[in-house]
Amino acid sequence: MIYAYPCGLTPDEDGGMVAVFPDVPQAVTGDSDRAVARAMAEDALATALVGYVHAQWDIPTPSQPQAGQELVSVPTVVAAKLALYSAMRAQRIGSGELASRLRISNAAAKKLIDPEHDSSIDKVQKALRALGHSLVVEVTAV
Repeated sequence: MIYAYPCGLTPDEDGGMVAVFPDVPQAVTGDSDRAVARAMAEDALATALVGYVHAQWDIPTPSQPQAGQELVSVPTVVAAKLALYSAMRAQRIGSGELASRLRISNAAAKKLIDPEHDSSIDKVQKALRALGHSLVVEVTAV
């Protein structure tokens, strides 16, 4: 899955811009400046999706952007950790099983899953491979 979600940036009554995500209704932010609101939207999206992990909810699949919406993505390591979390949920395995497959401690496995913990991308990629997944990075013009 690609962790880029459609975002609507609309003017509010105070002359600022409000950023909303139809697929992630918990991610709402805004600013008086459109560029700042767009940058804040990235943070709001990542924060909301981290909340999904902590609440043990499924990560929503992004819909196709509609007219007037633009795609906003989460940071690469966060996207990889969301993919790892989703793969574990799909396979119904916990951190203990992941630790066993990677031959690491349960505490280290929990850090790999936690989007708020700073992990190297190669360690998360190795964990994804242990679950039969691969990580692909795509670069697009903004």
